[in-house]
Amino acid sequence: MFTMIYKRLFTAMFSLMIVGVLVFFVTESLPGDFCTSYLGQNASGTRLEQCRIDNNLNAPLIERFALWSENIVNGNLGTSLKRQKPVSDILIPRLENTLILGGIAASIGIPIAILLGCIAGLRVNTKSDHIISMASLFTMTVPEFVTATLLTLVFSIWLPWFPAVTLIGDSASFSELLPNLVLPAITLSMVMIAHILRMVRACMITVMNSDYIKMCHLKGMPYWHIVFYHALPNALLPAINIIALTIAWLLGGVVIIEQVFNYPGIGSLMIAAIYDRDLPVVQGIAIALAVIYILVNLCADLLTGVLNPKLRTLQGY
Repeated sequence: MFTMIYKRLFTAMFSLMIVGVLVFFVTESLPGDFCTSYLGQNASGTRLEQCRIDNNLNAPLIERFALWSENIVNGNLGTSLKRQKPVSDILIPRLENTLILGGIAASIGIPIAILLGCIAGLRVNTKSDHIISMASLFTMTVPEFVTATLLTLVFSIWLPWFPAVTLIGDSASFSELLPNLVLPAITLSMVMIAHILRMVRACMITVMNSDYIKMCHLKGMPYWHIVFYHALPNALLPAINIIALTIAWLLGGVVIIEQVFNYPGIGSLMIAAIYDRDLPVVQGIAIALAVIYILVNLCADLLTGVLNPKLRTLQGY
């Protein structure tokens, strides 16, 4: 088991290294730099040159990459070029707000998706299955910003229950954030529900038609005992990785939603940093999202291996 964990950790670290290299060179290839953004596209002369010297933008690319890599290894994300503050001080409050939003969306979406997926899988080709399947397909095809706009129209304009945009800062308390979390969380959870639901439905249909479940019926076990103690755990095993991927996608897709609702999270910070060409902030956000993505998938792989006896035997868990 420990050997497999070490292998997974090594793969995760190697993936993070590759992501770090890509993040640096892709962001550095963006047109323009902080000084042209700060001073204007027509800036030139000694003022522009001095700005680049002050911010170490005139150093060779490899030299800047070596310095950036060393800082990342030491846990230093650098200093924001625009705000002149450590990137971590800017990033952590925004990341906390995004994780709160993602956590609420996941806590809403995952149970509902599992419940609806089980209902559809247990009642294949019935009216309820058709309704759930059609609703999930519709939700998957509608862009997030359209869903966000419709929710805002209904619950902020027609029924003024929740604010349409967030007007508080990134250091607001949870109680201040709570009313502003409702519409973004519902928007994110709707797409999450659709993806997980379809996977759970397919797994439940496969499990319920397996010889193992047929044997349980032949032994006279009660139907709901078979569903909850035998079918559901086996159906959820393949869905664990899909849930992990959906959660990781949620943190990436939150960029659009945060911009629509003006939510003070990591997504709106990234858009502002890209506009300002504040590359240390952009790179710090990308690294933070990559770490979360890799950790979520690592936990899903390990959980699947621990819960699945076949994988424990084949892969040495």
